[in-house]
Amino acid sequence: MRPRTERGFTLIELLIVVAVIGIIAALAVPGLLRARASGNEASAIGSLRTINSSQAVFSNICGQNFYAATLVDLGTPPLPGEPAFISPDLGAAVSVSKSGYVMTMDGTPAALADPACNGGALVSGYYAAGSPEAPGFTGSRFFWTNASAALYTQGVAFASTNEFQPPVADAAATPLR
Repeated sequence: MRPRTERGFTLIELLIVVAVIGIIAALAVPGLLRARASGNEASAIGSLRTINSSQAVFSNICGQNFYAATLVDLGTPPLPGEPAFISPDLGAAVSVSKSGYVMTMDGTPAALADPACNGGALVSGYYAAGSPEAPGFTGSRFFWTNASAALYTQGVAFASTNEFQPPVADAAATPLR
């Protein structure tokens, strides 16, 4: 038999390396998914804070001390060529998907209120919510806020009898700091 002169890895050595890489990947994937869900939740909180700030500006400049009824109303500039009250990624539709969360907003119609300076409807109070697109995967917490500008979170879907009013009586809701 001739002595082996070729250099390289044997099949067993390659299988061991592949197995080690597989084990390391299996350990890293859950942490990566948790980090992604945490980032999505942070984005939802930031979006709700942006909505609160935009509503305050809208109320003072365009809303006659009332609020915008929908995200589209916040996304409409007061005059052509001027900036909108909220960024286009949030003000594009009534319900917006952003970073794994669905952001929605509505409000209680304001009695005897003229239209806003941008033509939008006015409300006396608003309610904005962020719900994960795939609970448990894109995020595990539900977030909401209202005209008080306080942010709340809960681990279960909203259980409000009126979809446009915050579930303030829900014992599962806790304020964010």
